[in-house]
Order: sequence, then C-alpha cells, then structure tokens
Amino acid sequence: MRAYPVQQFGIEHLRPIDLPKPQAEPGKVLIKVHAVSLNYRDLMVVKGLYNPKMALPRIPCSDGAGEVVAIGEGVTRVKVGDRVCGIFMQRWLDGPPTAEKSKDALGGDVDGMLAEYVLLHEQGVVSFPEHLSYEEASTLPCAGVTAWNALHHAGDPANPTQSGETVVIQGTGGVSIFALQFGKLLGARVLGTSSSEEKLSRARSLGLDEGCNYKQRPDWSKWVSETTANKGADRIIEVGGAGTFGQSLRAVRVGGTIAQIGILSGGSTTDPIALTPILHKQLRVQGIYVGSRTMFEQMNAAIAKSRLHPVVDKVFDFNQSAEAFAHMESASHFGKIVIRITTQQ
Repeated sequence: MRAYPVQQFGIEHLRPIDLPKPQAEPGKVLIKVHAVSLNYRDLMVVKGLYNPKMALPRIPCSDGAGEVVAIGEGVTRVKVGDRVCGIFMQRWLDGPPTAEKSKDALGGDVDGMLAEYVLLHEQGVVSFPEHLSYEEASTLPCAGVTAWNALHHAGDPANPTQSGETVVIQGTGGVSIFALQFGKLLGARVLGTSSSEEKLSRARSLGLDEGCNYKQRPDWSKWVSETTANKGADRIIEVGGAGTFGQSLRAVRVGGTIAQIGILSGGSTTDPIALTPILHKQLRVQGIYVGSRTMFEQMNAAIAKSRLHPVVDKVFDFNQSAEAFAHMESASHFGKIVIRITTQQ
C-alpha cells in the first residue's frame, strides 16, 4: 500500500512510499481509507513543530474516513462494509480525560490516517451519518468533536451552550466553522472575526449573525462588547492562543466561558497570562483537546438528525498531499482541507 510517513521534517520532504498492507488482528479492524482531512496539528507534525523529538517515521493525520474491509477475531462493534472514522485518541472512550486515555492519539503518538489502509482497534472507530460522503466524514474526528466539546461540555457537561446565548468564533478554519454550525443548531447568537470580508460573507451564509474584520478593527473585543450591549459573550471559541487570549478575556462576559483550543497566533508556554480578568470576571477557562468517543457519537446523532453537512474548502488527490499541507500553511482556507485517498464506490 501507499502511505505518506514523515521521514524527515518539512513539507518539502513529504512523499509517498510503499509499505506492507496491514492484516486484520484479534480485536482490530482493517480500514480502506477513502479520505483524510487536515488539522493545524497535522501541519505542525509534518514541520517538526508539534514534537521535534518525535520518533520517525510517523504517518501523520488524525482524521480520516473509510470502509471496513476485514475484521479480526472477536470484533463485534463493526462489520465488513461499515463506513467508519477513527477517533482521535484511541483510548478516550467515555468520561473525563486522564493521562492514560490521552495516549495513542492518531498521527502523533501512533501512526495516523494518511495511508491507503489503516489497522485500528474496534473500540477506536465509530460509524458516521449515512448522508455524509467520505470527504465530509473525514472532517469530523478532530475539528468536529473539538467544536462539539467546546459548546456542549467545556469541562462541565451540565453547562452546555443555551439558546439565545452569544458565542464568538475566531477565524473561519475547521473548528470555528463547526462551532458556527453547531452553535446555530443550539439556537445561539454567533459572532465571528476574520481578516477577510469575503470569508465573513460566506460565514453569514451559514448563519453567522455578526462579523468583524480584525484587520480593519484590531480591537475586536470592543466590537464584541458593543455588539452585546456591553455585556460580553457567553462563550469564546478561542483558537488563536497567546495572540488573541487577552482580547478573549476582555470580550467574554462576567461568569462566562473561554474554550481554549488552539495556538494559531503563535506564542509559547512561557508567555505571561493575565490572571486579573479571570479572577475579577470569575471566568471558566477550559482547555479543549478534542473529546471522547461518546462525544463523537453524540455529535454524529445531532448531525444525522439535522442533516448537517461539514464545510469542505478544497479536495486534493492523494498524490497532491504535500500541496494540501502547503494550502493549510497559507491559511487561506474556509472550513476543512481534504485529501481523497480512493474514489468512493
């Protein structure tokens, strides 16, 4: 089979090689991969920024969708012919995260999905809604589940986003667009920021209530305050990191929630954190690192019921995988970038 293992860090070094096709083992399922989607984490893995000490080679990409073509002895959760996705953390099935559950993340701790075939434990796969294509389904495991977690859980499953609440999304990448779509399903008012008027216009077509071009108005937190009658947002989907966190603290209401997800704006773990607003506003700042299999299944049920379609920016062929990563690096995408491994039958 063909696969794209990272053998040397750098997009320019990413190329396919032939590897032995995996064989079904007890408790595991062999999946013929049809589509893979990219996350910022995948780009960091390929460039060597996610874990410079990562043992190579490593097949990247946590997110993919495919067809079960063989099952090992004892497998009961799925059958041959089922259309499935792998879950991001192969051990996080339910309940709160733990150090043990956080191991075996696809495309990082273990080989990921950028291959023609993958072998996963039966507990680490879920079926996806029938109305979705393989390309659409490939966007769900990381970006979709992350957005679902941020809106429905954020550390407290008893405190999901409520109808009428205000949610702020940052940019128009995969997590943010999923948060927009899920937020509207919940009846939330969704505000968004972008550097592109064209992207804001596209987001409005998906239900975005108000948009702010942060190139024209860098103090977007003041815009959020003005747009909410000086109350502030109930929940911020924070994907920027150090470069946007301060504004998120100013934009959120007293007693509100910041779902801290990404580091797209850069920064490091040594950057100072402004603690005073967290104290004075009595905020919940919750780190979000994808979610459990149960969350994935809950999300899939909502997607199936609403007939929601993930937003796919562009689909690349398997032999264009390096170009797909370069497109991700350009940050010009709206929604998700997908690589088609095989043609859907």
